Amino acid sequence: MLRYLPFLLILALTIYAFIDCLNTPEEEVKSLPKGVWVLIILLFSIVGPVVWLLAGKKRTPVGDGGGFGMGGGRARRTQWVAPDDNPEFLRSLRKDEDDDKGKDDNG
Repeated sequence: MLRYLPFLLILALTIYAFIDCLNTPEEEVKSLPKGVWVLIILLFSIVGPVVWLLAGKKRTPVGDGGGFGMGGGRARRTQWVAPDDNPEFLRSLRKDEDDDKGKDDNG
């Protein structure tokens, strides 16, 4: 089993880099077009994924909410908020509650 471990680690790294490359928006890809990066990742088993992870896309600094510095611009996207923390959702509940009270009084 241990003799397969290096192969499995290389395969996991390649799959991770491939999916990361595909999910990265085109404007965040550096140096080469995304299609060329995909070919590099798939053709050069160890070097391709490592080069993609180190130099293939723009990374956010740690202080910008990008996690461990490898967020890849995710901090700029709208972050999901739980309904009980979302002011718009709470306002809509109050409005629905007021509407229901008005119907009960008139009906």
